Amino acid sequence: MWQTMLLKSIEQGLVFGIMALGVYITFKILNFADLTVDGSFPLGAAVAASLIVGGHSPFTATLSAILAGSLAGYITGILNTSAKISDLLAGILTMTSLYSINLRIMGRPNIPLLNQPTIFSIIQDAAKKIFPGFPVQYMYLILFVVIVLIIKLLLDAFLKTQLGFALRATGDNPQMIRSQGVNTDLTKIIGLSLSNAMISLAGALVAQYQGFADVGMGIGTIIAGLASVIIGDALLGEKSIFISTLGVLFGSFLYRFSISLVLSFRLAQASDLKLLTALVVIVALTAPRFKKSFKGIKIFSEKE
Repeated sequence: MWQTMLLKSIEQGLVFGIMALGVYITFKILNFADLTVDGSFPLGAAVAASLIVGGHSPFTATLSAILAGSLAGYITGILNTSAKISDLLAGILTMTSLYSINLRIMGRPNIPLLNQPTIFSIIQDAAKKIFPGFPVQYMYLILFVVIVLIIKLLLDAFLKTQLGFALRATGDNPQMIRSQGVNTDLTKIIGLSLSNAMISLAGALVAQYQGFADVGMGIGTIIAGLASVIIGDALLGEKSIFISTLGVLFGSFLYRFSISLVLSFRLAQASDLKLLTALVVIVALTAPRFKKSFKGIKIFSEKE
């Protein structure tokens, strides 16, 4: 039981960690409160599932999901930079629109992927032929580790490029970077497009991993992403880009594991999942403040 729960938590932590890395780009790098996440996550699932059921290759379907997510982020960026709508409202408008768009894409609220080829089934079949004795239960874990490692390293490398520095500066000090001749509107659009492309990729992979796409699977996604970012920041800090992105992935695992732990002990029902999510975020947000308060009390008592 424990081994299975740990394995599932790691798998889910990794695949949802891709989504959390997308949230990290907007909330930590760009300092942009983007709520498009709750729409772009199921958008990736809807596009991938619809194309797979329609007979297209899972790889083509996943790539299409990435492009669709990038377009959603682009629209949010245009609403914010060109229409001068606030970041929060721009994300809400795109997210709300995407609910109807996802229904249009899917044609129904839910698309099952049972007996349909997926990225995982194709790679798993190929692995069985190459490595006949390999334990199948670890196949998803290995695939997720490889995929997430590639994405993390590419993101780390990108954030160290000139464009990556411009994105980071846009979030830290937009006035300063504008004085250097950088178009901050363009960097915002690029960051939002990249972020939502990663989030849609996560949605496409989750749909293929779980075996279905649902129009409501994005509800609360932003909270889960924020929880991962906050937990990772609290535990590992922001010493470097490498450590920060690693912390996000570690936070994603801890978040999924804590939810699984509570549900396995029957301390809560499955219907309480959103409440548990909110409580985890509240604890993650308030823990550093309590820690500082306790330190202050200790120092004060020692002086006395």
